[in-house]
Amino acid sequence: EVTPHPVLLGAVGDIVEDGAVFGTLRRDDGGVTRLVTSFAEAFVRGAGVDWTRVLPAADRVELPTYAFRHQRYWPDAVPVVAAPGTDRTGSPAEAEFWAAVENGDLGHLAETLALPDGQHLGEVLPALASWRRQEQDRSVTTSWRYRVNWAPVSDPDPGVLSGHWLVVTGPAGLTQARDAERALAARGADVTLIEVPAEVTDRTELGAVLAPAVAEAGAIAGVLSLLALDETPLPEHPVVVTGLAATLALVQALGDTGVDAPLWVATSGAVAAGPGEVLTSPVQAEVWGFGRVASFEYPDRWGGLLDVPAELDDRAGARLVAVLAGCGEQEVAIRATGLYGRRMVHAPQPRTGPGWTPRGTVLITGGTGAIGGHVARRLAGDGAQRLVLTSRSGPGAADVAALAAGLATTGARVDVVGCDAGRRDHLAGLLDWVAADGPAVSSVMHTAGVLDDGVVDRQSPSRLATVLAAKVASAALLDELTAGLDLDAFVLFSSAASTLGSAGQSNYAAANAYLDALAENRRARGLAALAVAWGLWGGGGLADSKDAIRNRMQRMPMPAMDPILAVQALFEALQSSDTALTVMDVNWTELLAASGAADLRSRPFVRDLPEIRQLAAVPAIAGDAAPDEGELIRRLSGLPAGEQERVLTDIVRAEAAVVLGHSSADEVQAKQAFKDLGFDSLSGVELRNRLNAATGLRLPATLVFDYPTPMAIAAWLRTEIAPSESAGVPVLDELDRLEASLAALRPDPATHEDVTSRLRTILSKWIEDEDGAASEKEAVELESATPDQLFDFLDKELGLSS
Repeated sequence: EVTPHPVLLGAVGDIVEDGAVFGTLRRDDGGVTRLVTSFAEAFVRGAGVDWTRVLPAADRVELPTYAFRHQRYWPDAVPVVAAPGTDRTGSPAEAEFWAAVENGDLGHLAETLALPDGQHLGEVLPALASWRRQEQDRSVTTSWRYRVNWAPVSDPDPGVLSGHWLVVTGPAGLTQARDAERALAARGADVTLIEVPAEVTDRTELGAVLAPAVAEAGAIAGVLSLLALDETPLPEHPVVVTGLAATLALVQALGDTGVDAPLWVATSGAVAAGPGEVLTSPVQAEVWGFGRVASFEYPDRWGGLLDVPAELDDRAGARLVAVLAGCGEQEVAIRATGLYGRRMVHAPQPRTGPGWTPRGTVLITGGTGAIGGHVARRLAGDGAQRLVLTSRSGPGAADVAALAAGLATTGARVDVVGCDAGRRDHLAGLLDWVAADGPAVSSVMHTAGVLDDGVVDRQSPSRLATVLAAKVASAALLDELTAGLDLDAFVLFSSAASTLGSAGQSNYAAANAYLDALAENRRARGLAALAVAWGLWGGGGLADSKDAIRNRMQRMPMPAMDPILAVQALFEALQSSDTALTVMDVNWTELLAASGAADLRSRPFVRDLPEIRQLAAVPAIAGDAAPDEGELIRRLSGLPAGEQERVLTDIVRAEAAVVLGHSSADEVQAKQAFKDLGFDSLSGVELRNRLNAATGLRLPATLVFDYPTPMAIAAWLRTEIAPSESAGVPVLDELDRLEASLAALRPDPATHEDVTSRLRTILSKWIEDEDGAASEKEAVELESATPDQLFDFLDKELGLSS
């Protein structure tokens, strides 16, 4: 139908059974793109289209002469449980009806509704289409909404501990540490209380404090830390408190001293769990964000997070021991009324009604960034009188002139100001200037943030300070300096990294956990507060600031949210009573697969979600292709050593491909160095975690650096998984690893000469006779040596001879 808008398509489609019916243009969609799209729709249904007359002329490209490799890039759809409020497709007739509404097809609607005259229908059609779009958008934003609750946990059976436990504390937590020491000792544990001096926040110094106790105790059964209770700022980095820095150092030092026992980290007042409870220590909440990340990076030696009373009486002490002994909870608040476990639940959508409307001046920190810009556009469109956009770059930020000009077209006054909101003098001066110039500040949007991702083992107080300065210092000053203002909204832009944990983002999760806690603390003080922990935003943002971060985010099963809908979700939250909310688009099936099989699925925090309950009943989810430990051992038993290594190499290659986002293991070669494949410290941890799940072993976080190729890892895994079959030839295993390491090297000429000289020296020693006389200096084939000669020589070379 060649018309400016299709009128007859519906009627013709009803009488044409074996054909295809198409239009050309549509109302409000009459450009070239629409016309070419219509041609394409006809073409794929078999109509002949002379594309040389439709499209402009273009150069012909010579195709390569080799055969193409066909690879399917589109993933198969995975069924996902619909979240509450998600729009569900009705019958085909209903879908056709709404399509007609969206297309403005009055004729088809009149016929469908059996109306003799469509005139009145045309009057309500725009409102009907608008309502439809709004409901679809609300359905999407509803599926993104989650909140954190604290569920009462039935008192577990009395816990009994065994083995040697370390209780580590600084001066600030000494009282609770002594209470904990008594509780643990009364229930079977041998306990060593280690008091760490307040000034010790370095891994090496803390390791030196731990070493004597570790050496004396031998095997350690568990570690309880109360270092987090110290809220004293570090002298060199005031934004970082001693408790957070010392907890970081403890995690690192335990690894340095070889302690692989579970670590439990305790706070006091960092969460509000019981009814009417007040969160008194937002600063200590930083350790909860940090700990959630550490639990993913060190699943083999992580216990959990505890929030304890200021005084551990006998009943609280018994509950503490029950948790440490293993009651199935990993994030727990111990209270006089019982135990409470942290849970994620779907947050209901607020009731429809008048939305939140800005008034006066809205202050947006980080306002020149992508997210701040999206928020500012919505505020301006909704009638904000004045927008003050701040950042450290201020007017020098990229594209800020275009942003300000676009905002000004709405009639709003727009000020772009260079201001470090983490400095008291900067922020106080800005607020005084706004107050003097008017109108008064009525809302604050704290969107500022900085990323400095890296695994826990490579974090430091200075890297903590980099991220906390933009998030924590600014939020604390905004809270203090606006406390006397009549604010309608005080919004803190947090991150889902603090809600769920995200490997490689311990500093970022710590900073955002503070924002979540500050919102609860403000609300308890009767002040406006809302913290939104965001998933991935589309349209620019922190995740797009660095290539490595962007690439990693693109591999995550969290699709980027449409920024318009994300802002809509924010305004919906502002019209509700929410204090802390998580807004994210997540594919739970793929997220569980990416987290390493059942690791996340088994966590109490998410297991009550309906999506997780359904997936828990499925024996395997996408990505769990590796065999479990028992199956793997059975698969390897009876195979020759070379075949065992082939099987293990295939497993390592498959898991490495998943981490890197490849569609198959063919992209990962057995002798290819991990560094050449694109692995960094974070992806190395992800591979270690996946291999932990596949093998049942506790593998080191430095796995890809100790064994630089898939073949090298496989050779080492064979000695760990099937030691009885390889115990007779340990030297050959060493040679296998040496061969794999050499294959991965790309030395410069000087290094190549040094290595070659060293190998020749070893061979020369190998052919010495029993009296020590050197044999002839000629090349010797290693295969010509007898096994006894080989073992005697390498035992001597490796220092294994008696």
